[in-house]
Amino acid sequence: MSSELILLVDDEPSIVELASMYLERDGYRIQSCADGESALAEAVKQKPALIVLDVMLPKVDGFDVCRRLRSAGNEVPIIMLTARDEDIDKILGLELGADDYLTKPFNPRELTARVKAILRRSEGKKSADGNPIHRGDLTIDPAAREVRLASQTLELRTQEFDLLLTLAEAPGRVFSREQLLQSAWGFDYYGQTRTVDVHVAHLRKKLEGGSVKIETVTGVGYKLVIAG
Repeated sequence: MSSELILLVDDEPSIVELASMYLERDGYRIQSCADGESALAEAVKQKPALIVLDVMLPKVDGFDVCRRLRSAGNEVPIIMLTARDEDIDKILGLELGADDYLTKPFNPRELTARVKAILRRSEGKKSADGNPIHRGDLTIDPAAREVRLASQTLELRTQEFDLLLTLAEAPGRVFSREQLLQSAWGFDYYGQTRTVDVHVAHLRKKLEGGSVKIETVTGVGYKLVIAG
């Protein structure tokens, strides 16, 4: 059974109670708080393994909590809870660094599945066998979980690394968003695949200036290509 601490941030008691019940049943410890200021304080104090973070919070909203944590260099995995499609669009428009999102109302079993999948990646349990992969001026070391672009080491978060590794293992192959979710995240998204687009956008910025590009294949997904 797991014993990792999950920080659950939501001002709706019914959601906190339901999510806590399912997460605790799977062995997670739960610390909850109901506003953004408390979330920031508890994230520093408790050092949780993962934060489930509602967008609409008193005092400091979830967007700002996520932004402040990332600005401070805190890379704790974050699952955002959003109430409306507009919130999802806003997440896509902002580079907040959240790992995942769920739209309310959500199935608590899906929440626990996503928590498990993200923590597996964060713990580096994905297979790390094999030699470094060289694609153009990009080098990916699965064992060390390091990426270099020419002589520069890239700072990639867990999901970004796994997504890039999946694409780089088969350059030129077109992956659907669903395939990327299954490979890099480890579970299905039930059709909610826009989080892939967010992470691809982040990766593209970090790969700028190099010979490796992530191309969009309209209506299908993405592929990694090497210029020259």
